[in-house]
Amino acid sequence: MENFVFNTPTKVIFGKGAENQVGALIKAQNCKKVLLHYGSGSAKRSGLLDRITASLQAQGIDFVELGGVVPNPRLSLVYEGVALCKKEGVDFILAVGGGSVIDSAKAIGYGVASGGDVWDFYNFKREATACLPVASVLTIAAAGSEMSDASVITNEDGWIKRGYSNELSRPVFAIMNPELTMTLPAYQTASGCVDIMMHTMERYFNKSDNMELTDGISEVILRTVKKNVAILMQEPENYNARAEVMWAGSLSHNGLTECGTDGGDWATHKLEHELGGLFDIAHGAGLAAIWSSWARYVYRERPQRFAQFAVNVMGIAPGGDTDKTALAGIAAMEDFYHSIDMPTRVSEMGITLTDAQIEEMAEKCYTSAQGPLGVVKPLEKADMIAIYSAAR
Repeated sequence: MENFVFNTPTKVIFGKGAENQVGALIKAQNCKKVLLHYGSGSAKRSGLLDRITASLQAQGIDFVELGGVVPNPRLSLVYEGVALCKKEGVDFILAVGGGSVIDSAKAIGYGVASGGDVWDFYNFKREATACLPVASVLTIAAAGSEMSDASVITNEDGWIKRGYSNELSRPVFAIMNPELTMTLPAYQTASGCVDIMMHTMERYFNKSDNMELTDGISEVILRTVKKNVAILMQEPENYNARAEVMWAGSLSHNGLTECGTDGGDWATHKLEHELGGLFDIAHGAGLAAIWSSWARYVYRERPQRFAQFAVNVMGIAPGGDTDKTALAGIAAMEDFYHSIDMPTRVSEMGITLTDAQIEEMAEKCYTSAQGPLGVVKPLEKADMIAIYSAAR
């Protein structure tokens, strides 16, 4: 096993009606003015935003609002948020929504507190020195941003999607009421569950001598999401299934499942970032479309690891042929994706990749990785092209 540091400063308030505590929680932060950051309108239509503003007003907390966050959150809105926060003297950001809103809030927090061009952090030109405190009221179980140090932003100039991680942005608290996710469309629920599983799988597929305990936690998270997303496809208002998935989303991305490892591979995520940046697709769906092509390309580097995944997560009967077991696990994962209407090829999302687009994505990905990508099998640009081509 590897040495590790496990840091989870985020306070979690979980359960029915948890959002009604938001005013008191923010009051305890002794802030002067809050930026209320949210998406495209569902938070307003559902009445959630009204409940939150009432809670803030009851505590005498001043706030300003900035909506309009979209999936694959845009740098232009981050810039708008930075300018608004500076103008209004905002010193705390409350994200109401899913990972895209929380990611946008983190980027705004960097931009206000660290100064300069916030894109520098995502473009690897410098490190953030400070971030406004961020908290969230979660409405989508997917990204895990509510407890993580990570965020992903899309720059419309070239449609470049980049991630940045820094402990400064870990949220102060996360309010999680599974009821707030019950109105999500089935596609969005399934896509979110793929993202949760992939956050776990990116860490699980590593090049380390692994801890049995960390492996066990990862495998339970994967089996739990796999079981409960199937329930939610039939029973979208099943509270217990929503709760299991929501908590799994946080545990999948707060660092727990990488304890004692080298941190994991992350090639599938980086490959999807370029796909998502170019075509603006749902992140989880893009991950599903790429993963099995990546897995078949690299599994021979760690066949025993893939065989363990096949047996312990996908329920494949163990056998003497490790390669056969590993491949059966990959095929079983594809069957699972299809069972929840997720793609296993890019063409299943209505996208026909051209050779030129594959070349462009591979070039961007290689530039973003600043060299070979991943640890199971470090990928050169030619490898990335091969995986994109297999996934079309």
